[in-house]
Order: sequence, then structure tokens, then C-alpha cells
Amino acid sequence: MKLHTTLLTTVIAVSLFSAAAFAADAGEAIFKAKCAACHPGGGNIMNKKATIKGMKDSKKIIAQVRKGGGGMPAFDGKAISDADAKVLADYIIKTFK
Repeated sequence: MKLHTTLLTTVIAVSLFSAAAFAADAGEAIFKAKCAACHPGGGNIMNKKATIKGMKDSKKIIAQVRKGGGGMPAFDGKAISDADAKVLADYIIKTFK
């Protein structure tokens, strides 16, 4: 029984690690496809003061993605799904501290 529990714990840990790695890769891919042209390195080519560096609130990031403004296009649920918007926000928070 102990071996079974250890094996199950290992499988769960690997699955969680794989899911986290996939989410990070997906966030980076979405960022490169939709954001990097205007926000290279977390900056902002349209407005140097309005960077994405230091953003910490995923709800605010998602709201900005949805509404756009200041030269940024709005990305609706067809352009970036709700799940992808969350993955993107998490990537921005972790990457551009």
C-alpha cells in the first residue's frame, strides 16, 4: 500500500509540474503572438510610461486585454479565450516583475 501511495503521489506531482510548464509555455506563446510587437521586454512602444512591467493583478490585465485603449486593440473572447487570457495574465505577472 505504501508503494502505491508513493507512486500515486509521484504521478500527481509530475502531472502538476507538467501542467504548470504547459501553462507557462502557453502564456509565452500567446504573448509572442498577440502582445510582443507592442510590448517587447514588457515595455510599450506607443507610450513609454504605460508598460506592463510590475503588473500584479490578473483581473486588471484581463480587463485591459478585453477593453484595449491608448493604441492597444481590444481582444474579445474570440481573439483570446477567457482561459488563455488568464494564462497570459499569469505569464505577464511572472515574467515582467
